[in-house]
Amino acid sequence: MSKKGIHFNISERKVLLRLFDIGFILVILYFLGNTFHFNYFSITEGHWKWLFVLVLYISVFGTIFELYDLQKASKLESILPNIVLAVSVTVLFYLLTPFYTPVLPANRLQILYFYLAILLALFLWRITYVTFITKPRFHKKVLIIGETSNIKTIVEAFSDSDPNYKIVGFINCETVKADKIKFKNVTEYSSKQIYQVIKDEHISEIVIASYNSENITPEIYRNLISLLEGGFPIKEYTQVYEEMTHRVPVQFVGRDFYKYFPFSRSNQNQMYLFFHRFFDLLISIVGVLLGLIILPLILLGNLIANRGPLFYVQERIGKNGALFRIIKYRTMIKNAEKDGAVWAKKNDRRITPFGKFLRNTRLDEIPQFLNILKGDMSLIGPRPERPEFVKNLSQVLPFYETRHIVKPGLTGWAQVNTRYGSSVDDSLLKLQYDLYYIKHRSFFLDAIILVKTFSTIIFYRGQ
Repeated sequence: MSKKGIHFNISERKVLLRLFDIGFILVILYFLGNTFHFNYFSITEGHWKWLFVLVLYISVFGTIFELYDLQKASKLESILPNIVLAVSVTVLFYLLTPFYTPVLPANRLQILYFYLAILLALFLWRITYVTFITKPRFHKKVLIIGETSNIKTIVEAFSDSDPNYKIVGFINCETVKADKIKFKNVTEYSSKQIYQVIKDEHISEIVIASYNSENITPEIYRNLISLLEGGFPIKEYTQVYEEMTHRVPVQFVGRDFYKYFPFSRSNQNQMYLFFHRFFDLLISIVGVLLGLIILPLILLGNLIANRGPLFYVQERIGKNGALFRIIKYRTMIKNAEKDGAVWAKKNDRRITPFGKFLRNTRLDEIPQFLNILKGDMSLIGPRPERPEFVKNLSQVLPFYETRHIVKPGLTGWAQVNTRYGSSVDDSLLKLQYDLYYIKHRSFFLDAIILVKTFSTIIFYRGQ
């Protein structure tokens, strides 16, 4: 077996980005404090609170402004504007919390030095990352063994998740083979070439992508056993898919579905459910109060640009299939669905100009804090869908009704990872994310969703 190249998994790359973000910042600040007359921020044992708060702000705002999105992180033109935004907000919040951070200096230039030092540190590290870590020598090269019908979905899903995960070859495991595949940068090999491909292409991992293991020919099976016994990594496609995309690939789940749904223990954990409901109530009360503050502006905008009722009430499917009435600010023209329920689409003519603003900023969702207080919804969970759509989608998409085993949410894993759904394909994508949330539900995942929700609002990704 050839020596495999150096590569980093998705989690390793994200940890690497975070650690070196912090490391570069602290090194630059330490150098600044010990070389020049800079005394606003000093790294000493007595000032550990200053350091902790800075690291916390960098981590939180770095996540909100997508500094740890691997697709963006691999391109300088995408990540540099986000760095400026993240550093600007971080320094602003740092200055506004003097109880936990240094007192504002008499010489205001110290603040500018502090800002530029952090900016320089992140620029230097991210340029280093793009120049070296994203280069082909650190790519993870993968060989797929499976049916030809799977290859396109696999390549697209994996390349979208991690630009450094490269599928370089494919071996058709079917006994009766159709025409050869034609996919850019993916070469088809025969089963007899498996060892040679691993050696020549420096393959790091084999992924089995087969609907039915009985399709794998005896020759390929023997080779896989031999490789496994030699310690070579061999993984099943749905396992890799879920790890990389953070979605459950329901379209590949068959009769052995129970293997794929060991749902999170948090769904039955009374302590988790208690605190989940406690934070639902707490944040909803704050949300209602903030909603009352901006209500005059929304009333004015509705009066000028919407010209009609302010609120819109609609039936939705809740936990265990129960019906409830969701409350929203109206964003469409009156009688928008006089001919029946229709999905909202991009550039939908039924959406008013002010309604478009409400949707993009997610302000139209504010009244749903009342649904959360009533207990119909939760702050985090799958978005509630309309009965007409649920009836149709449950007949087309496998396990669609499974998303109703938890309360629907104001925001959710699907909402922070995808755009507004307007087709069956979009609904399939959202379902994959929803099932992932139900499967891995936890305080940590809830916190990530809340932080990423701010990214969705800031980057204007609503509809």
